[in-house]
Amino acid sequence: MSNKLYNILVPVDFTSKNRWAITKAIELSNSFNCNIHLVYVAGKRRSLMRQYSAETAFRRLEQLRDAYSQQLCGEGRMEISVLTGSRSKQLQQYIENYEMDLVITGLARFNVLHRIISAVSISRLANKTYIPVLAVRSSGLVCHYKKIVLPVSGEIPFRQIRLAALLGRAFKSTVYFVSLRQTVDEKDNILANALEMVQSISTVPVQTFLLEGKNLAKSTLDFSRRINADLIMVNPVKDFRLPGLWSRLTNRLLSYASHIPVVTISASKQSVS
Repeated sequence: MSNKLYNILVPVDFTSKNRWAITKAIELSNSFNCNIHLVYVAGKRRSLMRQYSAETAFRRLEQLRDAYSQQLCGEGRMEISVLTGSRSKQLQQYIENYEMDLVITGLARFNVLHRIISAVSISRLANKTYIPVLAVRSSGLVCHYKKIVLPVSGEIPFRQIRLAALLGRAFKSTVYFVSLRQTVDEKDNILANALEMVQSISTVPVQTFLLEGKNLAKSTLDFSRRINADLIMVNPVKDFRLPGLWSRLTNRLLSYASHIPVVTISASKQSVS
């Protein structure tokens, strides 16, 4: 992961949830002077969403660019592209070819099936591309990240720490490392090591907390709500899926239970399949 944001990708399907993804991308662009790439994939895949021809999609992207470009006040610019083929493969290829640093996707408000599909897409895209995926909904459009929660499980989340440090410097944030109280000695060492790592690369204030409970995703979410956190960082593994039969059946990621924006970051390249 780069120490700066240069390019942000916003996958577009011309639904209402694109609005808050683009709005968040503009906020970050104005803070980091990075470019925004609005990308639509036209294909013959089965989808719950309406399909547009490449020509129609390009015209609609031009309209989005013209409407939103005037909100950019930094050095960043807005690019548009229409791709054809498999959505996941085309997005992965675009991310690699144009060196994207962050993907931002909007979350549907009410449609459960759309949410299931999006949750799977978020996890898969984070794993396949090794790029952070930020999921936001209409209620999560804060214009700063003053409180960043970073749950720790099993190993030190180096990539999450680097992104937290990057955002922390820009927004004068405090980073909260959290873990479950189970196996206190082991977890305490992990938190101590994580604390030492972030202090070695940044002067961002850091606090550590041991949480009660048996599910790290749920405990993290409860803690984040209590402190009015602005951002949660996780990796796409089972520790960050919520408990319960319905959550298991729907592959319910923390992203979809949280009104707080959630960044999903693959822990290492070894997790790419």
